Amino acid sequence: MQKWQTIVTAHLRNPDDHARLLHYILPGGWKVLVGRTDADNDRLSLHIAKPNDWWFHIRGMPGSHVLLLARPGDDPDRATLKRAAAIAAYHSKARTAGLVAVSCTRARYVTKPRDAPAGTVNIRKETILKVRPEAPQVTATDDGNSGL
Repeated sequence: MQKWQTIVTAHLRNPDDHARLLHYILPGGWKVLVGRTDADNDRLSLHIAKPNDWWFHIRGMPGSHVLLLARPGDDPDRATLKRAAAIAAYHSKARTAGLVAVSCTRARYVTKPRDAPAGTVNIRKETILKVRPEAPQVTATDDGNSGL
């Protein structure tokens, strides 16, 4: 198995406003995007995410926002959700911890509080997944296309 990651630049409405994201492909072709900074997390969670995408974040400590991109007519299985949660744990202050709690919800339930600093969001309808932090082991190669 080969680990694959690349930095993806996601262009938003303003050409000067872009996010540098980590991009992973999980088994089954599921795409995962990871924010690198607080500003990237805001862009990922509030502008790039579609309502049916799955959103992940480590509970109770700093970490990256992680999106598992939804596919029309196809829901990820529990193993895929746990792999995405493990990526969220890996890209957090809990990287070296054992079993950790990761919040999971649909992106439609992620909102930004008024006047909150970058990277701060509120979530509703969360599910807690207990996972070990792990970088993904995937078989895909970089095709140079972010798919965004």
